[in-house]
Amino acid sequence: MFVSHLECPKCSAKYEPEQRNQLCRCGSPLLVKYNMKKVAANMTKELVASRPPDLWRYRELLPVVKAENIVTMGEGMTPLLRLDRLGQRVGMKNLYMKDEGILPSGSFKARGAAVGVSRAKELGVKTLAMPTNGNAGGAWSLYCAKAGIKAVVVMPKDAPVIPRSECAIAGASLFLVNGLISDAGKIVAKAIAENKWYDASTLKEPYRIEGKKTMGLEIAEQLGWAMPDVLLYPAGGGVGLIGIYKAFNELKELGWITGNLPRMVAVQATGCAPIVRAWRSGATESVFWQDAHTCAFGITVPKAIGDFLVLEAVYKTNGCAVAISDEDTLKAEALMATVEGAFVCPEGAACMAAAQRLLSEGWIKPDERVVLLNTGCGIKYPETVHCDPPLLQPGDTLTVC
Repeated sequence: MFVSHLECPKCSAKYEPEQRNQLCRCGSPLLVKYNMKKVAANMTKELVASRPPDLWRYRELLPVVKAENIVTMGEGMTPLLRLDRLGQRVGMKNLYMKDEGILPSGSFKARGAAVGVSRAKELGVKTLAMPTNGNAGGAWSLYCAKAGIKAVVVMPKDAPVIPRSECAIAGASLFLVNGLISDAGKIVAKAIAENKWYDASTLKEPYRIEGKKTMGLEIAEQLGWAMPDVLLYPAGGGVGLIGIYKAFNELKELGWITGNLPRMVAVQATGCAPIVRAWRSGATESVFWQDAHTCAFGITVPKAIGDFLVLEAVYKTNGCAVAISDEDTLKAEALMATVEGAFVCPEGAACMAAAQRLLSEGWIKPDERVVLLNTGCGIKYPETVHCDPPLLQPGDTLTVC
């Protein structure tokens, strides 16, 4: 066991990892802390390189104690693709994309589900519940099915249809709410209190973030244990950004990376940008965003419980926060598919649009190494693509302009 304890980043209270813990008594999320001396004595770069290409190759920096409790579908080690054609088109010499769309369930949520469900199984959880904008619900439902854990999921009625179908086919108890994820969260919180279920809401259990942080571990390994200059991440709940920042700091403590961490960019939509508004004012927490809406449904989070951790990562890396219009997001989605053959989710496309804007403003330099996080597969969002091809009749002549 390499976990030493759970710790509150606000009040520094410590908790035993073998107990079922949700939030700190002060209301803050809890973070997993490791015995880094023990990790360093048992984990080397060479050992990691010799292991299978999945996220469990970093097992010393993950919270699951016994291998028999691991619930896996082969998740992890997604490609870090160099986008040369696109980079040449927009004026970036070193543009990369971490493509999470090929993971089980079609999104990066598989990482959090794999580790979160594995740890829930280890703690003896029989039923868990969560609100979701779609992809997390789909991923957790599928992993719960594999683990034999009952999943209860509540999502907005306007959530994409495909993640809804993932929940249903996996046998989860799925409910829709006429509202936003914040409304779903209130319903779930009440049900959890009444039924004593395990709360798998974003950052209300400590282990989802540990799965998400493996994106950072992989990026470092794929770049030869070096750091990019800039990393752009679509921030709704922001768990992935928090996790990547945590991963980089753990690697730094191990001495596996040196120098500055990448400037981290939290990308949001103009229709829901609480983190951006907070960053612009220099605040350490965000304010609830009224009437949130965007085509990038996964980042429609009016108020994230871990907003202070997202902002900390941005501030401490000299990063920034950017709000992108739906129009620019959809333009970037089409550009990435047309130029690179990359059909990304709208959240990932928003990162590309943000990179273009920051390049035009001089915040990103043309020769800097820039990594975009594409958090899901584009085919999960067919509603973002307009397709109305000409209809041919048998015997018609084909003419291509």
